Amino acid sequence: MNTDVVIVGGGPAGLMLACELSLAGVRPIVLERLPEPSAEPKANGLLGQVVRMVDRRGLFERLGGGSVPPQPNSAYFMFAAMDLDLTLLDESPIYALPVPQRRLVDVLAERAAELGAEIRWGHEVLGVRQDDEVGVDVAGQDGTYRLRARYLVGADGAHSVTRKLSGIEFPGVTYDRTTTRSAHVTLPATSIDPGTRALHVPGYGHVRPFAPNRTERGGFSYAPLPGHPPLVSTTEWDQPRTDAPMTLDEMRASIRRVLGADLPLTAPEGAGPHVLRRLFGGNTRVAARFRDGRVFLIGDAAHVYASGGGPGLNLGLQDAVNLGWKLAAEIAGHAPPGLLDSYETERRHAARRMIMNAQAQTALIAPGPDVGGLRDLFTELLRDRDTVQRLADLVAGADVRYDMAVPDAHPLVGRFAPDLAVRTAARTVRLAELARSARPLLLDFTKDASAAKSLAATRADDRVEIITAATESTEATAVLLRPDSYIAWASSSPAPTAAELDALRASVRRWFGESSDHRTAPRRMS
Repeated sequence: MNTDVVIVGGGPAGLMLACELSLAGVRPIVLERLPEPSAEPKANGLLGQVVRMVDRRGLFERLGGGSVPPQPNSAYFMFAAMDLDLTLLDESPIYALPVPQRRLVDVLAERAAELGAEIRWGHEVLGVRQDDEVGVDVAGQDGTYRLRARYLVGADGAHSVTRKLSGIEFPGVTYDRTTTRSAHVTLPATSIDPGTRALHVPGYGHVRPFAPNRTERGGFSYAPLPGHPPLVSTTEWDQPRTDAPMTLDEMRASIRRVLGADLPLTAPEGAGPHVLRRLFGGNTRVAARFRDGRVFLIGDAAHVYASGGGPGLNLGLQDAVNLGWKLAAEIAGHAPPGLLDSYETERRHAARRMIMNAQAQTALIAPGPDVGGLRDLFTELLRDRDTVQRLADLVAGADVRYDMAVPDAHPLVGRFAPDLAVRTAARTVRLAELARSARPLLLDFTKDASAAKSLAATRADDRVEIITAATESTEATAVLLRPDSYIAWASSSPAPTAAELDALRASVRRWFGESSDHRTAPRRMS
């Protein structure tokens, strides 16, 4: 056996998994068929729950987020080109981090290498065979060779070779009516409001940045991305197909049809590569299974969505974080029964939520008077706080709640942990900082540290880092966090009851296995 884990695909999901495995002591090999990271402009940033997740791994600042912790968008967002008034909410779940995909790949590759992962650029998978291990035939820069690994993870995109070689079907829906055009352009300075960055289109009106606009003839959006020329995009229905190269004249004509007005634009300035592309149709598909024996799928290899808003990166990076600690536990020999199977159960649930999001938005931006009537109804519903909350949570992926098998579970159980402020006599530290080691955490804020003592007495502290401290939060007095920051157990009691402590110990066994003879003392933050 050459390695414990081979990851196929050096994109964001594959590299994030390499980081997660390495944090847990597993040194994977990443195979990427491209000789170097692609310079082709792709995604422009991270949206939703994943922004908070990269903060939990110390990557937020490295990705350009600055030294201030992630802040939610509390003004407005969009659902199917309709306003979500986030000012109605007590707390917005919409987080955004503008970062080009090439920069994201560079940062994740750098971090994975720091942690000990091996990344092989220009190595393409030719074959996969399973027995008691996984055999991988590879074409490298110096010829073909074979790797053997305990596990193989396909993170190789929508056209995944890993998925196809493993015989995993990819059912779903193909949308063939739409044509999407995108281009980096130069716009007249006089057409952009310096304060709001809104774009004024003569004969149409103002277009807010990053906000999709729907007309009866199609959709239009304008994105003034930092460090790049503005990106304009259109979507039209039932356009004739063509194989001719995309041009700026075609972009201008499409904008004219969609908005009923001309937008003065010229070629982008500065070094490229610049976007100038035309895409026909799209797909919403989810793999028939995310696991086939010793082979797993994550990211676009497992699911693709024909909608905007960055669902692919949001889902794919969180797939990696969900799978990483479970796979590492299995390799280390202390995974409880069924832990690896929970990857598919949990991430398929998240994928289904995003399918609903994608298909609903696709239906609501389509042309036609019936859709117009439905949009009028939605506009009325979007004055309701609860409706805005549900849609904002859906878009952000914050509505995902895993089944932690805890009877009479606390409302926080199964959800992504809020960023609690953990207070000690010396300082206050954010939960995001405590989570960077990717270890299970018990945070005990009770005065007598009863949860910590109960867990330490069972020798579970070799699996779980136990921290006794204080917090100003009133949401819970003690929480058990998995490495992916989802809450496996929680209590709001000043002193957890015997039944609650039994549930705590059961949760530790359920997710982190039985204790060994090795023991470490609980850590009291100071």
